[in-house]
Amino acid sequence: MPEQLSGKPGAAAGKAAAAPAAEPAETIAGVTAANLSEQDVNPAEPGKPFHDLAQWATKAPEGEHLISTAFGDKVKEDLAFVENTPGVHKPDPILVADNVVRKFGGMTAVNVDHFEIERHGITALIGPNGAGKTTFFNLMTGFDTPNSGAWRFDGHDMAHVHPEQVARMGMVRTFQLTKVMSRLTVLDNMLLGAPVQPGEGLFRSLVPGLWKKQERANIEKAEALLERFLLIKKKNDFAGSLSGGQRKLLEMARALMSDPQLVMLDEPMAGVNPALKQSLLDHIMALREEGTTVLFVEHDINMVRHIADWVTVMAEGRIVAEGQPKSVMSDPAVIDAYLGAHADIDLGDDSVLDLKESEEA
Repeated sequence: MPEQLSGKPGAAAGKAAAAPAAEPAETIAGVTAANLSEQDVNPAEPGKPFHDLAQWATKAPEGEHLISTAFGDKVKEDLAFVENTPGVHKPDPILVADNVVRKFGGMTAVNVDHFEIERHGITALIGPNGAGKTTFFNLMTGFDTPNSGAWRFDGHDMAHVHPEQVARMGMVRTFQLTKVMSRLTVLDNMLLGAPVQPGEGLFRSLVPGLWKKQERANIEKAEALLERFLLIKKKNDFAGSLSGGQRKLLEMARALMSDPQLVMLDEPMAGVNPALKQSLLDHIMALREEGTTVLFVEHDINMVRHIADWVTVMAEGRIVAEGQPKSVMSDPAVIDAYLGAHADIDLGDDSVLDLKESEEA
């Protein structure tokens, strides 16, 4: 049996959902040693959602078990011996990019020599504003075209592949500024993300027998995801009435309608109030335990430190550092990229002027 969570709560997820140990065992998370089946202890199938995050994200009360964390454990073991250097090769990459360059006029926005994402892992892409992170997302998902370079997703060449084709192949993304349809209901927004829509054609739409069954399946899946993301009570509300954090949840839920292999989240915590941040963190970690690979851009270093398996740092379009979160946070190149080489110097000290003059000389 894969190693289970014990002792400490799961990173970033344990505090909100932890059940008190004093409750009867059969009432906590609905999982006990007596009723735990073989299916319960094995990793979830990719694309199959956890409807109860408490089954895996909390500390197990005595005598109980939690959903397996085999995917997270495997990624941790695989990356433990990977060298912390920019462009390093990973044991089982799902996305590989080589010599990707994007220029806007005389400015080079992205210049990535080599980049890999470990399958089933949570990879954080961090860096200062203007580092090229979102542009790199756009290139990988077909929303922009590079001047040069090649990249492969799950062994498939992705150059010149349109965004809708990228999504069908299993690589989906969310946006820094949410792209929900404000004048459609929450449920209708979800249904837009379903990959199979047999009733879209004009003539097929006139024959309900050709699409009714699939439509019911899409609605059931959408409602299950809305329930998981705590939006089921909003399903008939217009998406424009949702808060910023709820829109982030809706966009993430919609991305999962296509059962992706890789989810790319562009600043999922931007503009989200603290009450919803914990929920988003739980969902990101739950994605990994379904077998989904996650790549996300984020400026919240505490969040990155707690949930990322691997951290890649971009600055001025280049990858300047990679590695385990702890090692990357102490890397001088990362500190320089975020704070500047002399961030620890008192700017009111006249000696700074002498230092600057000596460097220029």
